[in-house]
Parts: sequence; C-alpha cells; structure tokens
Amino acid sequence: MSDTFKALLATENDDGKAVCNFTDLTLDDLPEGDTVIQVAYSTLNYKDGLAINGNRGKIMHSLPMIPGIDLCGTIVSTDNPDYTPGDEVIITGWGLSEWEWGGYTQMARVQSEWLVKLPDGMSLQQSMAIGTAGFTSMLAVMGLENMDVTPDSGDILVTGAAGGVGSVAVSLLAGLGYNVVAATGRAETHEYLTSLGAKSFVSREDLSGEARPMARAIWAGAIDTVGSNILANVIPKISNNGAVSVCGNAAGFDLTTTVLPLILRGVSLVGINSVYVPIARRAEGWRRLATELDMDMLDSMTNLVSFDDLIPLSKEILKGQVKGRTVVDVNS
Repeated sequence: MSDTFKALLATENDDGKAVCNFTDLTLDDLPEGDTVIQVAYSTLNYKDGLAINGNRGKIMHSLPMIPGIDLCGTIVSTDNPDYTPGDEVIITGWGLSEWEWGGYTQMARVQSEWLVKLPDGMSLQQSMAIGTAGFTSMLAVMGLENMDVTPDSGDILVTGAAGGVGSVAVSLLAGLGYNVVAATGRAETHEYLTSLGAKSFVSREDLSGEARPMARAIWAGAIDTVGSNILANVIPKISNNGAVSVCGNAAGFDLTTTVLPLILRGVSLVGINSVYVPIARRAEGWRRLATELDMDMLDSMTNLVSFDDLIPLSKEILKGQVKGRTVVDVNS
C-alpha cells in the first residue's frame, strides 16, 4: 500500500470561500478515530454537489473537509474487537461532510460506532447505489410499519416519487405488497415509476394550493419527501389511525397545518432522521434493504463513475441533469 492516497479536499481560499481540489494525503493527515478503512466507493447526491462547489454554509461546517456523505470499503485496522481487518463496512450519516470528513478519499479514519457490516446479498457498489437516500427510504417504510400501517390498511402515497428517496420508497412498498400512489410533477416519469411498482398517480398540482384543515380521507399513509405546502395538503387526507413518514424538505422547511387530523382521526406524523440512528435499527434497515430491495432494479438505475469525473458531474447534479443513482469509484 502506498504511503500517500488521493482525496478531494475542501480548503478555504483568500476570500474565505471553500474550494475543492484533488490532493495527496497520508494517514497522518486524517482525523482521529479507532478504525482505518480503505474506501471503495462513495456517492454523488445533491448535497455533495453543493459541497464540491463551495456552498459551505449549507453542508460543510468546518474546513478543511473531505466532502462525501456516504462511503463504503474494507477495514485495514481497528481497535474495536467487534470488527476485524478485511471486514466490508458501510457508513452513512453521522455528520459526514458536515462535521466529519467524508467519503471522497481512498483512505478514511473513522469511529467504529459509525460502522455497519455489509449485509449478505449486497455488494459494496450496491450499498452506495442505495446510500443515504435508500437508507432513508427504508426507515420511512419502517416508520409506517411501526404505526401499524399495513398493506391491508389501504393506499400509500409517496410524494416526490421520482426522486432518490421517493423512487426507492416506491419499490420497497410495492415489494412488501402495498398499493402505491406516486405523486410527481413530471408526467414523463410515470412509465419509470410504474416499473418500480406504482399503481396510480397524483399530480403535484393536486397537492398544491391552500390546504384545508380536514378533507376526505384518501390514503392510509404516506411517505413525504417534499415538505411545506405539499405535506400540508397530504395530512388532512390521511384516513383514521394512518401515518405520514416525513423525511424531506425539497419544497421548503415550513409547514402550515392544524391539529384536527391528529386529534379527530388519530393521524401520526413520524419524523425520519437517517443521520443519527441507533446501531441496532441501522443494521436492521440495511439487512432489510439487502433482502427486500430489487437489486436488479437498483443496478439498472445506477451509474458508476470515476473519481476524476466527480467535479464536472457535481455541477450537472445541481442543474438537475443527473438521473438515477451515481456511485463514485474512488480508486479509478
């Protein structure tokens, strides 16, 4: 193994702005931690695009920083007796690329409490095709299950269904036997969403406008990736004892609603935080992804790119020009 390795490092320039460049580092340059990982793959998400292009206020809270919100690879050394060198592991969440150095590096030093062992039935590359987005989807499904929303309860709405979180949620729900209604603002995605298992569609316009305090009950539950006024329109249309897993804010952080659906129908709002998840629940989520997610479907929507392609692709993702899931091979 070479003494140096390649990483994408964000530093502060003379104007106080974050600038990302590829550089050679040594293990001595890495932050403290009890485990060293030889990184195999990372991902490219919208948040990564922001970081790579210098939007430090929205993601990177300190500099220098290695961006990349996800990583996977093989343990080189560890002080944790629960792991051994050669174990293949995944890290998502835990503040990577925000407070902690992230995945755009060929070597990483991390805390072993962040690790999840790669489950059987899943490759390292597939784990990054899933990434934070897919893991969030699994937690959202588990959130509905925890509120006793079952396939027999009725239709389940997924908002932002064509996005990274939404598309995996559609596939997972359909595979579990739920009747999935996909909400999207792009009619051209209907064929794609049908292939994932969606049975019917709702347009974004049908969930826009001023939300009523109560409305006719339509769905037994929902996974909302959008927030704001869309979520405000969904909540009053959830049936008795239904639930909404809330896991995104693509439309905004605000939420103007009333307590009426909660106290008259027993509707539950389940907040989904995929960053700081107890290790047992985290491991269970990944185990279920390995067995319940259609891996052939996942492979069909995955683009594998080289490390050197990362910077130009980061500009494209901010323009909405990157489709599917992008996995970054940090060793190519």
